[in-house]
Amino acid sequence: MKEVNHINFMSIAAPIADRSAVEALVRDVLYRQLGRKAPSGSAPVLMVNASARHMHISPENLEVLFGPGAELTVHKWLYQEGQFASEQTVTMIGPRKRMIPNLRILGPCRNLTQVELSLTDAISLGIDVPVRASGDIKETPGCYIMGPKGMIEMKSGVIRAWRHAHMSPADAAFYGVKHLDTITLKVTAQDCTTRFDDVLVRVDPTFKLEVHIDTDETNACNLDHAEKVELFK
Repeated sequence: MKEVNHINFMSIAAPIADRSAVEALVRDVLYRQLGRKAPSGSAPVLMVNASARHMHISPENLEVLFGPGAELTVHKWLYQEGQFASEQTVTMIGPRKRMIPNLRILGPCRNLTQVELSLTDAISLGIDVPVRASGDIKETPGCYIMGPKGMIEMKSGVIRAWRHAHMSPADAAFYGVKHLDTITLKVTAQDCTTRFDDVLVRVDPTFKLEVHIDTDETNACNLDHAEKVELFK
């Protein structure tokens, strides 16, 4: 997990005493060229986190897997308020009985059951998994899920999560985007610079600014050694 203050615009050479004024001037000029009003205040702190394979589950399916009255219990709180990795894990069974054990369930429960994998996971299981926004599971592949008390057959719901940015309305205003727009993430690490286009923007008053990329993307950009992370249109 990396917490890095990002810079949206390059500053130009200037005496230290005048640097902030020059940067403000550059921002104003660029935003006028874009036809937008320059945001006020300092840039928000951007978090970029790896989203490892996991499962979301409905209360009904949770009871099938873990028994009547089963509830998710907290293993670790996540960055978004109220979200957590639960203590409950399951075994995912794909074609030809290929399995992923210890697949962690994230809480709280949702109104649908969904599994999110990386491309590497999907290849290992032998499943052709489409890239989808969370909750968009129509015409996606399914699998079997085995828990300590039972098993469910998912007819659909296995996806590769579309890389996405959680934003509050204030964050969205700062970047000049709205819900379901796309934005670009740039990760500068010790040995490479990687750009991810088409990052889906998700806006909600409860969200804190955070980008989720999967483990394949995390490894590709060497996120653990990132020196700077940036969002821009």
